[in-house]
Amino acid sequence: MNFCSACGQPVIQRIPEGDSRLRYVCEHCQTIHYQNPNIVAGVLPIWGSKVLLCRRAIEPRRGFWTLPAGFMENGETTDAAARRETVEEACARVGEMSLYQLFDLPHINQVHLFFRAQLAGLDFAVGQESLEVRLFEEEEIPWGELAFRTVTRTLECYYRDRIRQHFPIGHEYLPPMNVSSST
Repeated sequence: MNFCSACGQPVIQRIPEGDSRLRYVCEHCQTIHYQNPNIVAGVLPIWGSKVLLCRRAIEPRRGFWTLPAGFMENGETTDAAARRETVEEACARVGEMSLYQLFDLPHINQVHLFFRAQLAGLDFAVGQESLEVRLFEEEEIPWGELAFRTVTRTLECYYRDRIRQHFPIGHEYLPPMNVSSST
C-alpha cells in the first residue's frame, strides 16, 4: 500500500499506539489501514458416488481442475458465497450444505472453507470461470491436474471419510510449499 484510501496522501508503516502489529498509517489524516485475510468459500458437490469438478478458465492455475470456490464478497455469508461460486463456475445448484473442511493459509493471507453438499440435479454447465465441468468417480479424479492443495486435501479427506460414512469437520494449517512442517 502506498497511498491512503481516505485522503490520498502517502502512508507509512508503523505500530500504532495501543496496537501490536505493523500497520499502514496515514500521517496526514491518521487513518490506520487494517488488512485482513481473504476468505475463499467453496463446495464439494456430490452426485451419488461422483464429485463435480471444474477446469479453470482463469488464472491462477488456468486449465487445472478445482472444486467450485472463490473469494467471499462483502455482505455475504460463507454459505451464500459458496452457493454463488457454484452457480458462477458450474451453473449448478446444491441442496443442504455442511461445513466440511477449513484450511488456514497465513502465508497468503487466506482462509479456505469447503462445504459438502448434494447436487440438486444434473443441471450443470460450463460457467463464466470454467473451461469444462464434469462429474468424476474417485478413480477418475485427475490428481496430478488439481489446481490447489486445499482442493486435493478436501478430496482426499472426502474419499477417506466416505468409506466410514462419517464426515467430521476438518481443520488444517497448510504451510508454504517450500517449507517443511511437523504438523
